[in-house]
Amino acid sequence: MPIFNGGCLCGQVRIAVRGEPKRVGICHCTDCRQESGSAFTYFAVWPAEQFETRGETKEHSGRSFCSRCGSRVFSANAGDAEIKLGCLYDAPTSLAPTYELWVKRRETWLSPITGAEQFDEDRS
Repeated sequence: MPIFNGGCLCGQVRIAVRGEPKRVGICHCTDCRQESGSAFTYFAVWPAEQFETRGETKEHSGRSFCSRCGSRVFSANAGDAEIKLGCLYDAPTSLAPTYELWVKRRETWLSPITGAEQFDEDRS
């Protein structure tokens, strides 16, 4: 069973997830763009019981971030843990997006991910 380890920029928050994720995606929505400071967010969802975290986090709108450096690393709700894959230590990973959300907000210079399901807004 694979284990993926990661953490925040300063190292105060550490995360680990076991096994393969339920799904891997990219989101181009305004919230994800603003919270990441980038054109999209790359994330994966695991069952909460496969997720562990250490260190002090703060939360805003369900999004947990390091209380020291502000790095956004995960959201945990409704039995799932959504991990920002940019916080994983080993890159590149084998985790390829199978879908894209809010493609109507995707930058025109970004091409759709080949083979990934495309959604104008959220998944139906």
